[in-house]
Amino acid sequence: MQPSQANYAPSLDKLIKSLKSQPYEASIEALIFLLKRRQVKGDDCAVATAHILLQVVARSKWHDVDQLLGRVQSVGSRLARAAPHEPVIGNIVRRVLGLIRDEATEDRNNADDLGSDSASDIQSLAPTNPPPQRPAPTPVLMRSNTAAPGGLQVSKSMFNILSAATAADTPMTGASTPLSQAQPASVHALRTEVINGIEEIMDEIQQADDQIASFADIQIHPGEYVLAYQPTKTVERFLIKAATRRRFTVFIASINPIEPGSGEKPYAALRKKLNSHGVTTINLASNGLMAYIPRVNKVIFGAKVIYQNGGLLVDSGACIAAQAAREFLKPVIVLGAIYKFCPEDPSDEAVISELGNPSSFVSYADGPEVEALDIENTVTDYIPPSLVEVYITNLGPQTRHHLASILADHYKVEDIGYSLHDGEV
Repeated sequence: MQPSQANYAPSLDKLIKSLKSQPYEASIEALIFLLKRRQVKGDDCAVATAHILLQVVARSKWHDVDQLLGRVQSVGSRLARAAPHEPVIGNIVRRVLGLIRDEATEDRNNADDLGSDSASDIQSLAPTNPPPQRPAPTPVLMRSNTAAPGGLQVSKSMFNILSAATAADTPMTGASTPLSQAQPASVHALRTEVINGIEEIMDEIQQADDQIASFADIQIHPGEYVLAYQPTKTVERFLIKAATRRRFTVFIASINPIEPGSGEKPYAALRKKLNSHGVTTINLASNGLMAYIPRVNKVIFGAKVIYQNGGLLVDSGACIAAQAAREFLKPVIVLGAIYKFCPEDPSDEAVISELGNPSSFVSYADGPEVEALDIENTVTDYIPPSLVEVYITNLGPQTRHHLASILADHYKVEDIGYSLHDGEV
């Protein structure tokens, strides 16, 4: 549904600024509108999803953990269906679900510890000197019986024995608190902790590129030739960071040798920054990079998503460069933050290449030729894990064998099987 505001100009920045001034449900619809129109894509999808889920936790009405999990799952499914080719949306939703489960478990454990401590404190306040002991009942009293109806013999001291047992089993005041009385306080505490956790995820997303770039001088050495295929913002920052301490040559490969509508070469700002640090840059068309692969020392990609098996979702054409690098024994380095690690294996539906507008390659003004052709413009490619040498994350370099431990640290088993696109648990 399109946002109702007549003066609303769709953009992620305006959406974030308007979150506190409009109902959170209207913000959800506005983001869905932006996702469907592809006006929010890539890394911005992760940022937008985190902001929306923060509003859901902070402003929606829920009374227990199950209701909160249900609301986050519902909103996450709506966002994922609006942009099925942006797996980072599902990654952020699952991270938040795991955060809620962790905080709920921690609050429950703290409540149990508090009850135990209260009981211990009360016991510690008991008088040190024991009270004087009553004299033991005489054997004659224990043996004296009274006949009950039906001939059942009941001890006269049985009432005293049962009374003592009941008193011993009664919990001390303050040792435990009924759940109904503790619920409002625990909900408020859980809401606060989950909000703080989502803000930490947002900080992680914001700082990820700088943390990945800090490993640049370890991966790139002086005098090397590096091929960057359609460098993302993460790759650009990585190369610029390496250029501050290294002198090397960068081949920048892209689909279009000239930016459409501008007439200038692509990545002009990146080339200018690298040249200012003394790094040589060479522009390549994607159909001509095969001739330069034998000369390069390594190939660098920025991943849209990294699947559980180590496969990548990247820009179209990158798979050809990766295959060429493998043929010439050149290492392929992948840059991707932890929030881009998807806890699912790529299915047939997940790896189907996204199709874009083919008019940038073939003009529909050509008439008869276009009508006789079936033209497809693929936007993304899937790179199998066998073509990747190392993954550079904001936690440092990783190999394919360590991906399982990273996923286990950031996702819960209960949420991995949750289907965001179908809205099923």
